[in-house]
Amino acid sequence: MPRFLFGAHTGVAGGLHNGLIEGHEIGCDTIQIFTSSPRQWAAKPLTDDAIAVWKAKVAETKLSPLVAHDSYLINLASPDSEARQKSLRAFIEELERCEALGLDYLVSHPGAHMGSGEEAGCAQIAASLDTVHQATAGFHVKVALETTAAKGTTLGGVFEHFPAILSRVAEPERLVICLDTCHIYDAGYDLVGDPKGVWDRFAATVGFDRLKIIHANDSKFGLASKRDQHAHIGEGTIGDAGFVAFLSDPRLPESLALIVETPEEDGKGHRENVAKLRELLAHV
Repeated sequence: MPRFLFGAHTGVAGGLHNGLIEGHEIGCDTIQIFTSSPRQWAAKPLTDDAIAVWKAKVAETKLSPLVAHDSYLINLASPDSEARQKSLRAFIEELERCEALGLDYLVSHPGAHMGSGEEAGCAQIAASLDTVHQATAGFHVKVALETTAAKGTTLGGVFEHFPAILSRVAEPERLVICLDTCHIYDAGYDLVGDPKGVWDRFAATVGFDRLKIIHANDSKFGLASKRDQHAHIGEGTIGDAGFVAFLSDPRLPESLALIVETPEEDGKGHRENVAKLRELLAHV
């Protein structure tokens, strides 16, 4: 089995299947998409035709695993009942779309405790996930909780938040972890100067068996900045050597999905970043 599966967050303008087409054309093994606008609550239901076209392109491109990212508006940790119920409805709808498309993972930021405190926030996320799991019994798609840059009251900025959530969830086997290199570096994990130490802490708190996706993003501002600004691979404060050092750990599971979410507004696209990452890790 390959050590890594390389991919990118691809665009879906004109139809979700276009994300598959783009991924295939730029040399991806795997892709991540939005199934609806990440900045709006309302989402149009998927049509039977859209699902059929998507599945035909999946069979044609053979990309795997298939990943989606949820809406930025969703906050499963919110202490406000009305806001949380709105988030729950939207999140369940996201999972229903993912299941209809046959996706493997839905990446989600854990949420923000909004002043209620980290312990209360983690407990609320777990309770929300139990509600979600009850509403989606038997689904194939799993939720991938993502590490964050520790901005404000957001949870997921320290590895210890994840066992605090997982230990409270009734069906923890339905949850996996997505680690973002930019996020953890910005949160204060020195994956450049002490990559083994970072992985040792991850192993002791979360465990490599839950790690299914890495968002491979360089960082514009750097260690402990808490800024969450992505940069092109090798052009930020992590740099080429940082990616090689961090992703050379022999404990990393096989067929780990490495997905770039690097900026595209300056003329450099995902094709270059995926190729750069593949080149850097060719002999890892």
